[in-house]
Amino acid sequence: MVKESRKRAADTRDAPAAPRQPQTGRKIVPVLAGWAAASRRRFIAGELGSLPVILVLAAVWIVFQLLNPNFLSPRNLSNLSVDIVGTGLIAVGIVFVLLIGELDLSVGSTSGLAAAVFAVLNVNNGMPEWLAVILAVLTGTAAGTIQGFSVARTRVPAFVVTLAGLLTWNGVMLYILGSTGTIDLNENGFVARLTSYYFGNHSVAYGLAAFGAGLLFLISYRDRRRRRALDLPHRSLGEIGVRTGALAVVAFGAAYVLNRFQGLPLALLIFLVITAGLDVLLRGTRYGRQVYALGGGIEAARRASLSVVWIQTAVLAVSGTMAAIGGLFLASRITSVSQSSGSGVLLLNAIAAAVIGGTSLFGGRGTTWSAVLGALIIQSISSGMAITGIPVALQFVITGGVLFAAAVIDALSRRSQEAHGRA
Repeated sequence: MVKESRKRAADTRDAPAAPRQPQTGRKIVPVLAGWAAASRRRFIAGELGSLPVILVLAAVWIVFQLLNPNFLSPRNLSNLSVDIVGTGLIAVGIVFVLLIGELDLSVGSTSGLAAAVFAVLNVNNGMPEWLAVILAVLTGTAAGTIQGFSVARTRVPAFVVTLAGLLTWNGVMLYILGSTGTIDLNENGFVARLTSYYFGNHSVAYGLAAFGAGLLFLISYRDRRRRRALDLPHRSLGEIGVRTGALAVVAFGAAYVLNRFQGLPLALLIFLVITAGLDVLLRGTRYGRQVYALGGGIEAARRASLSVVWIQTAVLAVSGTMAAIGGLFLASRITSVSQSSGSGVLLLNAIAAAVIGGTSLFGGRGTTWSAVLGALIIQSISSGMAITGIPVALQFVITGGVLFAAAVIDALSRRSQEAHGRA
């Protein structure tokens, strides 16, 4: 018996080792489980992120696709990507104001004023387009700076100061346009082509998608290394990979759809570049950290020796600048400027886009990308109504309902964060 046992042991030692099974599946499962558990904890704590917005957008698209199969056609989605730019740029500026717990009601009038300045200087007075564009944008910057300085020095709530600005800048716009009322832009000019030019080469759209996914991975990996070196909570490599993969799927899918029509729109490219740049400004610079800090409490910011006057002035200046740029894109879309420019539901749509996208009404929480998602939802509703023949009146009801739901979710999220000591 002993000899047989020793023989079996010797045979076992001499036998070739069984090939190791790949561990990829075993590694992915814990990563996904950990990511799901972390997401669940954040959800319970009121940190919902962009999930509610994405679900609403998916619901809107599904409903309108069922009502009209042309809704998700490449042509309609391409037009949708251009239509969101004007309002989206204005909404990005409003995000800055909402982050400090204030509200800018003058962005609609500021956008109309900037467009009127450009049209009068370029069309009526023959000024070169590039110079007229610069002066038009600086007009919005000046309007925002004046309002921001007034808010900071007088401590009058921003919505009151900007409400006065709404009336003032609208009056100035009407005065500049004069009795003619409407000025047609040169259809072959730079501003007019902002929303009519497309990159027909398919590699441009796919290249942008690859660049965006790669940039997200590099930024996330760098942030992980920095936080890990400081012994702070950080994302795992698996979670970074999942986020990057999800973005790559969306980006390449969008590129494929756009290339099936006319290619990547120039307006969309500019919109994404500006949004990404301002996102870096907010989340990667000292100025951005000061904006978030001011949104957490103005008295606490003063006691922390932050320059509240400078921050409030700069935030309203950014809002005015973005309103001016958005106004030029809106004028480009219809190749004209009139007395109705900047009026109507533009202001409400811009504010709704920022709030629906996830920027908190209480300040201190939100990103520039939230305005992109919010503008996409609002414009999707408008486009869906148009191609399905649903009365425009119902559009206001639906948009108002979505805005109310977003405000309720924001309030409940803040309450949950307070209960968990995170607000």
